Amino acid sequence: MKYFKKFVGHRLYLSPMNILDAEKYTMWMNDRSVTDPTGSTVKITSIEREKEWITNASKTGDANFAIVDIKTDELLGNCSLMNINRINRSCTIGIFIGDEENRNKGYGAEALKLLLNYAFNMENMHNVNLEVFSFNERAIKCYSKIGFKEYGRRHEVYFLDGKYYDKIEMEILENDFRKESTNFRAACCEI
Repeated sequence: MKYFKKFVGHRLYLSPMNILDAEKYTMWMNDRSVTDPTGSTVKITSIEREKEWITNASKTGDANFAIVDIKTDELLGNCSLMNINRINRSCTIGIFIGDEENRNKGYGAEALKLLLNYAFNMENMHNVNLEVFSFNERAIKCYSKIGFKEYGRRHEVYFLDGKYYDKIEMEILENDFRKESTNFRAACCEI
């Protein structure tokens, strides 16, 4: 079996990452439509480097997941909880959907809800934050709809294709996330 249904939603599930996906991740990490919004366009990614990253990802203390289509078992993207601080009950979230044809279909929002459910109900987080660049309006809209709020902005910090863009800091508190869904568990996932 290539994937394991760790957290199951309506159309997708989160699975531990699989080393066999290194080639797919390498393709995505060399695709500017994926790397421009994540700030990693200047990185050169090889299959060997991606295999090493996947192998080491489970050793960092971060929670890294493959986002997988529930009907086809197709890899859709990746999401993570990073910089987990159990004393302050805070962490940073990251996500991307790899192939263009899978974007703007709600997969990102569903994966985020599953990941936030994990963060708040299993990892006992209180504050989850993220960074997004000002040109990524689709992601900002998605994050806002889920309940993330802007709390800061660093102006003209990201240089891409001859232009500077702002880095927007957003966060969600556990109580705010729970308010967004009257039936939290049913709306987010089956556990």
